[in-house]
Amino acid sequence: MERRTFLRASLLSGGAMAAGVPDAAASGPLRVQLLMFDGVEEQDFAGPLEVLGMARQTGNALTVTQVTTGEPGRITARFGTSIDVATGWSPQDADVLLVPGGGYADKTGPGVNRLIDDPGFLARLAAAEPVPVGVCTGVMVLSAAGITRGRPCTTHSAAKADLAAQGGVVVNARVVDDGDLVTGGGITSGIDVALWLVERHFGAKAAQRVETVLEHERRGTVWRA
Repeated sequence: MERRTFLRASLLSGGAMAAGVPDAAASGPLRVQLLMFDGVEEQDFAGPLEVLGMARQTGNALTVTQVTTGEPGRITARFGTSIDVATGWSPQDADVLLVPGGGYADKTGPGVNRLIDDPGFLARLAAAEPVPVGVCTGVMVLSAAGITRGRPCTTHSAAKADLAAQGGVVVNARVVDDGDLVTGGGITSGIDVALWLVERHFGAKAAQRVETVLEHERRGTVWRA
């Protein structure tokens, strides 16, 4: 069984089972790609990056790579943070693709709407094998690609009506886990989404260690299929 297929099966079967985690770890680290683009909300990507980086530092086998939607280059986040992103998105090199949000209310400026208006990118996203994880209005990018249609999901409160109108089955939860699709609500939910990914793949003790180091307590509900 290919590694990505195994990870999808692991997610669908309920995540960090006693037999599943060692098998995933034995075949190599969990590979997470974090999508970066002009107008991305700083907290949407920084929260997950901190959690996943700390999970790696505390002994869990994972890698986190920031990637652009196309060629490597510099992006400017919503509040002016400039980041040089050295890697372009390569779905074949990832097990999980985390899509943050940002700029959804500004239909003409930088942010998720430029991704939503890019049919080529959406086609690639819809066909990609990595497990999609949406944070805040990053979920609306997944929705535009047809990934959330007919499935339990959540997003920022300001976009929930749009998500429902596009066919998503909106759940009022902080984190929604529908097996091979994970979504998070508002801006700070990315922290809890990432902690849930750590728990799913490496177990509750691993997530608790990260929480302790970060001095963060998860809140809200993790809705599970």
